[in-house]
Amino acid sequence: MEILFGILAVVALLAVILLIGYVKAPPDTAYMISGFRKPRILIGKAGIRIPFLERLDKLSLKMFSVDVKTTDYVPNAEYINVKVDATVKIRIGQSEEMMSLASKFFLNEGEEMIIRRVQDTLEGNMREIVGQMRLEEMVTDRKAFGERVQENAIPDLQKMGLEMISFNVQSFSDQNNVIEDLGIDNISQIKKGAAVAKAQADRDIAIAQAQAAKEANDAKVQSEMEIAEKQTSLAIRQAELKQQSDVKKAEADAAYSIQEQAQRKSIEVESANADIARAERTAELKAKEVEVTKQTLDAEIRAKADAERYAAQQAAEAELFRRTKEAEAKMIERQREAEGIRAVGEAEAEAIRLKALAEAEGIDKKAEAMRKYGEAAVIEMIMAALPEIAKNVAEPLSKVDKITMYGEGNSAKLISDIVNGTTQVTEGISAGMGIDIKSLILGALGGKMVSDNNPPVVIVNPSEETPEKE
Repeated sequence: MEILFGILAVVALLAVILLIGYVKAPPDTAYMISGFRKPRILIGKAGIRIPFLERLDKLSLKMFSVDVKTTDYVPNAEYINVKVDATVKIRIGQSEEMMSLASKFFLNEGEEMIIRRVQDTLEGNMREIVGQMRLEEMVTDRKAFGERVQENAIPDLQKMGLEMISFNVQSFSDQNNVIEDLGIDNISQIKKGAAVAKAQADRDIAIAQAQAAKEANDAKVQSEMEIAEKQTSLAIRQAELKQQSDVKKAEADAAYSIQEQAQRKSIEVESANADIARAERTAELKAKEVEVTKQTLDAEIRAKADAERYAAQQAAEAELFRRTKEAEAKMIERQREAEGIRAVGEAEAEAIRLKALAEAEGIDKKAEAMRKYGEAAVIEMIMAALPEIAKNVAEPLSKVDKITMYGEGNSAKLISDIVNGTTQVTEGISAGMGIDIKSLILGALGGKMVSDNNPPVVIVNPSEETPEKE
């Protein structure tokens, strides 16, 4: 339990540290964390500061606008006292080295404090550049003046971890109005140049206007001459065309008359030919109509005959198929009846045989008792049982109304099956009792089947030795 409380206390302490020590720096401010661990800088990201063991310092990364001007007049290279007013854009360097330098001077300080510290440095650099340049150079080329001030000031600013973004001169002024006099001289030169330029422009305009008037008059005369020539040529051409037109018209009238006569003749010939062609075409159409009618009738008669023949053929094939299937069905039915009768007879004969074998086991036990009665008694018992055996073998056949025999033998085959069934029963009795019934009956009847080469043998019990008698 104490361990659990200890773990909970540690978790709670870590949560408190995270809540209290969580800091997130904006993109325009650098958070410097120092103390327990290695110093680190956060810009636009979050971090954890361990309370009471680490401190958090802020350094602004914003761009500052610094108004730099000389507090009094500074003599330039021509010993003219000059004042300069400029605006400078600066910011703290973005590298870790520049931030480390800036943190030594501007850590946790506001924008106004940084501007005041930078103004002195920039004013000193600007005074130094003013003393190296002539007034006209500074006034006419402010960009060169700004570049020289930046070259001179950047190393000093870098030592404080600052970067100069831009340097723009606002104005120059001097005690003796030299800049104004330079302006007046320039204004006079400009006015003189403007007057000369204006006179030259007026002269050029007058020359241009006279030249334009001359060219316009020449163009007008030339145009009128060309118009007159064109009109003369047009009149001549019109007369020629009229003459040609009259000739063509007369030729056309004559040709038209001739052509009209020829066309009338051609029309009459074509009309006659058309009448003849129309009559021939009418006769051809009538002949074709008769031929088409004849072909249509022939096609209808042929189609009807084909349809009747096809119907008769299909009917004959259907009747043949039906008779064939009926014959096959009758044959299969008869085969199944014969197979059923045969199977019933064989099954019942097998049952009787099995029953006789079962009874033979009991009879075998009585064999010793039967021996006491002698062979005559045994033969009497067997002969009394044979009719019953034959009756049982033939009894299944008495339940059949009709028997159809296929194959060879017919009724003789049926009688043979009954005799074989009876023989199987007697053989089963002989096998179960150990008595040769055939020999026993022959011995009792006194029939001795003797031959010169084979003496008779009587078997009483297969388990005993068989005596031989000559």
